[in-house]
Amino acid sequence: MRLFEQALVPPPRGGIRIESSDSPHSPNALYASQARHELDEFLARAGLRQAAICCGLTGATAGAHAWLHAAFAQAFLPQHDTTGLAQKLGLRTETHTADLDREILLAMLASPVAFTFPNVAELASAVRIRRYIVQAARKTALAFDTEHAERPEDYWTYDEARGFTILPGRSLIEGLRKATQPEASGQLYAFSCYRATEYVTVLGIAQELQHANPELGRRLQRQWETRAVMSGRFHEAFLHEYGSLDAPLPQRFYVPGDRLWFRNPDAVSSDVEGYEGSWVFYLGNGQFNNFWEHGEPYTLTSKCVEIFHWRHGVRTDATGKRYMDEHIVRDRVRQTLADPAATAAVLARMARIRDPQGIYAEGGCIDATRERVRWVHAEHTDMALPDCAEPGTEWSVAA
Repeated sequence: MRLFEQALVPPPRGGIRIESSDSPHSPNALYASQARHELDEFLARAGLRQAAICCGLTGATAGAHAWLHAAFAQAFLPQHDTTGLAQKLGLRTETHTADLDREILLAMLASPVAFTFPNVAELASAVRIRRYIVQAARKTALAFDTEHAERPEDYWTYDEARGFTILPGRSLIEGLRKATQPEASGQLYAFSCYRATEYVTVLGIAQELQHANPELGRRLQRQWETRAVMSGRFHEAFLHEYGSLDAPLPQRFYVPGDRLWFRNPDAVSSDVEGYEGSWVFYLGNGQFNNFWEHGEPYTLTSKCVEIFHWRHGVRTDATGKRYMDEHIVRDRVRQTLADPAATAAVLARMARIRDPQGIYAEGGCIDATRERVRWVHAEHTDMALPDCAEPGTEWSVAA
């Protein structure tokens, strides 16, 4: 990466921050110097030191702060648009792990909201977890079914009180792979897209815990042998949401490994089960994973166009129940994408920040927030595994 001269401007609020409020053995200035040196070294090993500005932080919270040079950001991520980053830099993220890690770090450095870590080791784990999530999401393919669910019977069992749990003695990592990756199991299993994102996320976490925090890894294994963690409790245990409707993230800002939601802004078609929206991961290189058509990832454009045409695929069966005719949707999507003017018109409607929950007005399908995994190292982890769910809780069969 060529060197960009540092502009004499105040540091941004975003980027990557290493902060520690519990460094009693070192004066703040000394700790800040150490943290800056470690962050410098980490970025240098990734080949990104010359793309970033790094400074020490002193005061109540000591540490270090890194962000992109303004000229670099303007050249490769204008207005925080990360979707063209890999192509502009010639990064081969699908075949080269180091390039995927670089894309992850560059997007984090460009973030308008700071990614804060207690030390560089936690940052390194966060990058690896994102890498594992992207690699697993690329391999994940599922059978779409909102009313039924299935898992490999040699690894999983189900009951209403506990959800799908891993069989004792079976590896959670291998069970997750077999449930989500046809190359590991030889078949497709029925999932909702929301549950699928949970499995891919847990797989990435479990892989990192093998060396970053083996004890938490063993607890994670025991948790899924005892009771599945799902939906709201899953989010609370494993994820942190960044951005908000009051301060939305830029529409084209994504970090590889982000979990995110595209909302269906049409009131009628969003009432069809499974079409309220779409949960996906950002894979990098301008792509979002496609759980239903393996090897055919979405772009931001194709995802917006597909969700727009859900309104045209709604039909009613003989019992009066609404369903989605996917053949109609696919035909409409193909026609729109073949017409630049029609595509631009759809994007003008859809590539907006979504309306608040329950409102269907002028908002588009883009969420204001993204989700990232919580810290994992033993001394700082903020993951809280529930030992069991509340008494009497029942789980959806489409889990």
